[in-house]
Amino acid sequence: MALPGTSHHNRPMDPVTLTTDRLLLRPVGAQDTDAVYDACQDPGIQRWTTIPSPYLREHAEAFTEQLVPDGWADGSMYTFGVLLLSGELAGMVGITLRALGVGEIGFWAAKEHRSRGYITEAVLTACRWVFVHAAIDRVEWRAEVGNRASRVVAERAGFTIEGTLRAATNNKGVRRDTWIGSLLPSDLGLPSTAPYLPARA
Repeated sequence: MALPGTSHHNRPMDPVTLTTDRLLLRPVGAQDTDAVYDACQDPGIQRWTTIPSPYLREHAEAFTEQLVPDGWADGSMYTFGVLLLSGELAGMVGITLRALGVGEIGFWAAKEHRSRGYITEAVLTACRWVFVHAAIDRVEWRAEVGNRASRVVAERAGFTIEGTLRAATNNKGVRRDTWIGSLLPSDLGLPSTAPYLPARA
C-alpha cells in the first residue's frame, strides 16, 4: 500500500551503500540511534531544519527504525547516514520524492565534523546515484532564507540558485521564506530520463 503523497512512479529500492575516498554513505538503522540523537541536540540543526525541538530519543528511534527503512521500502525517500571511515556519524543526506522525476534533498552535518567538505561530497554522491538509479531528473534544494551554511553546501555541489519562495517553509508553526535551487543530471555530465528542452534566453 502506498503512503499518502507517494505515487506508483516511485521505485522501491533495496538500501544501498555508497563510498567515496573519505566517506561511507549507508542507510541508518537502530545501531545509529544514539549517534543521531546526540547530533540532533545541536541548536543549529534544530533551528534550521524541521526536526522536532526539543529532539527526544523517541524521535531518533522513529527516524532510524521506521522512517528511513520505510522510505527505502516504498521508494519515497532515500536516506543515507554520512559516516567517516572510522565509523563516526558526520551527518545525514536524504532525497525525498516530490513529483514524477523530482526529488528534494535535505542534509545536516554533525557539529564537530563541519567545514571539511564532507556534506558537499555526500550530496554529490547521493545526487549522482539518484540520477543514475532512481529515474530522477531534477534534485531541488530548499533552505530557509538565512541558512548560509546550507546554501554554501548547495553552491559547492553545483546547484543553481533559482530564487526565493515566499512563505514556502513551515518550520515549527511559522511560515518562512525559502531559497530554492536545483541540480540536473546534465550538471554532472549525466543523461536524463526525459529529454530537457531549456527555454531560450
